[in-house]
Amino acid sequence: MSKSFSESYKAAGVDVTAGYKAVELMKEHIRKTGIPGVLSSVGGFSGMFELDIKNINKPVLVSGTDGVGTKLKIAFMLNNHSTVGQDCVAMCVNDVLCVGAKPLFFLDYIALGKNFPQKVADIVKGISDGCVLAGCALIGGETAEMPGFYPIDEYDLAGFTVGIVDKEKIIDGSKVKSGDKLIGLASSGVHSNGFSLIRKVFQVDISKVNMNFDELGCTLGEELIKPTKIYVKSMLAVINEIGVNAVSHITGGGFYENIPRMLPNNLKAVINKNSFPILPIFELIKSTGNISERDMFNTFNMGIGMVIAVDSEKANKAINLFDSLGEKAYIIGEVVEGENGIEIN
Repeated sequence: MSKSFSESYKAAGVDVTAGYKAVELMKEHIRKTGIPGVLSSVGGFSGMFELDIKNINKPVLVSGTDGVGTKLKIAFMLNNHSTVGQDCVAMCVNDVLCVGAKPLFFLDYIALGKNFPQKVADIVKGISDGCVLAGCALIGGETAEMPGFYPIDEYDLAGFTVGIVDKEKIIDGSKVKSGDKLIGLASSGVHSNGFSLIRKVFQVDISKVNMNFDELGCTLGEELIKPTKIYVKSMLAVINEIGVNAVSHITGGGFYENIPRMLPNNLKAVINKNSFPILPIFELIKSTGNISERDMFNTFNMGIGMVIAVDSEKANKAINLFDSLGEKAYIIGEVVEGENGIEIN
């Protein structure tokens, strides 16, 4: 059966044949995300996933959605589209992790000014890479060619994930208590937040992203395009083997917004800012933009992508387990009595 084709639609800026080509190119990447439960194949109207709940008493589905934000501007300048897909996956799966959920599947939405099949395939490669790291399946998506709405060389990228957790094992912060230790997991860089401020600080353009900075050991663009770290496998191991009282994903709003969200109203977090290495990119942003320390901690992850609260006697065991799983982890503070909030010393 031949593919459909509309000369009139193509003249209006939408080439449906480019969409078919993109689907063919992305199939090899999607295939590697297959896990037990996937029932659908690429090209259908929906994605299907069969739940295996034999070891779950009260299954609860947990969903999360997000995009990549203006970090995409860096990808456009570098003409590098193979990693932002991981950012999109990470922003979603790391969120559902905060209640202890295991991500099951992911769907994406790519809207663009013109469908260049290889570019779309590169984006999907990054999404697939992220799904493999998260142990979830890419079961569907949508590519929307929107001429006149987006510039010809630009696109937006968003997605969502669905995970599962036993209702009896949901991490909701109710077990957090004064004296709990706070463990921070190292980030891979800026991740996917604060890029509007970053672009303003550096007045980012083609020449700037290609500038080398000794303190970074690479170009500014190479540093900024590093994909968001996915913590699923290491976090689930610690949750299952040791137990975790609360989890916070350090995204937009940095420490000040995200850490208090995992704590009850009568408890606050006290953070020792010298307990972990602040990545060079954040020092460079701070000095170049003359940004206050508080604003830095209120915007960026500062080198810590996830924070968990654990019983004090379990902290060292958790650190050792993270280390054995290749995760850099630090005891960065503790929970104390007081009005919900955060104190950074």
